[in-house]
Amino acid sequence: MHIGLIGLGKMGFNMRERLRRKGLTVTGFDRDPDLSDVDSLDDLVAALQTPRVIWVMVPAGEITRTVMSDLAELLEPGDLVIDGGNSRFTEDHHNAALLAEKNIAFIDCGVSGGIWGLDNGYGLMAGGTHADVQRVLPVFDALRPDGPREESFVHVGDVGAGHYAKMVHNGIEYGLMQSYAEGYELLAAKDIIKDVHGTFQAWQHGTVVRSWLLDLLVKALDEDPELNKIAGYVEDSGEGRWTVEEAIASEIPVPAITAALFARFSSRQDDAPAMKMVAALRNQFGGHLVRTPTESA
Repeated sequence: MHIGLIGLGKMGFNMRERLRRKGLTVTGFDRDPDLSDVDSLDDLVAALQTPRVIWVMVPAGEITRTVMSDLAELLEPGDLVIDGGNSRFTEDHHNAALLAEKNIAFIDCGVSGGIWGLDNGYGLMAGGTHADVQRVLPVFDALRPDGPREESFVHVGDVGAGHYAKMVHNGIEYGLMQSYAEGYELLAAKDIIKDVHGTFQAWQHGTVVRSWLLDLLVKALDEDPELNKIAGYVEDSGEGRWTVEEAIASEIPVPAITAALFARFSSRQDDAPAMKMVAALRNQFGGHLVRTPTESA
């Protein structure tokens, strides 16, 4: 199977490599010529056999909209576009309608796995019609971890459902990271605790709080035991806000996720140890940039 991939950043670059390792042919396009396989979107479209499949992996918002508009002009009826970025689910309906005018199919897919997905595989949440999803199952199967499909891939529902599921996933992620980080600060502040790092290590196997995030927390402490290289300044990429907005619209209480989002806001005003750990965790799983203490001053 031959697919096109637009956007070769931290995620897209690794996804191209994983797809190739699994035997798929991938032609990638990026504005950075050092990363791109072709010189333009026109060249990408020309390189693909019809009906074409193109995976879009660019930042959410205006950039994604622009790419979708360009593809609507370049592609042909029967082609299919997958948005694997972190678009808000409401954007999916706009993009799907735009492409549908040209009889081009659309799938939205939430992707989790960060910078580790190349070797470990990605968790995938797809939204679209059954026929469209079935058509590109070889792509999803190549990207997800080896093992039962249902443990790493779900066809959530209609267009928008994949990104809605990913939004909630990331909201939960906010709450989990905040809990680990607050536990870290509590342990680090108590004088009777002599081995904070070892405490978290001891929780990695057999305890109810064991998880991949905990493993990454231990890794972060391996690399910087006092977190001296990281400022307690934490960005948010949007999904947490959208989750809280959806909770308000649905009148569903999400106090843990809301508190975790507000903690990120407060991190931009002071330099709490807990927020240093949240910043460290985001860097570990997603390669998100961190600020040094000098940069946040």
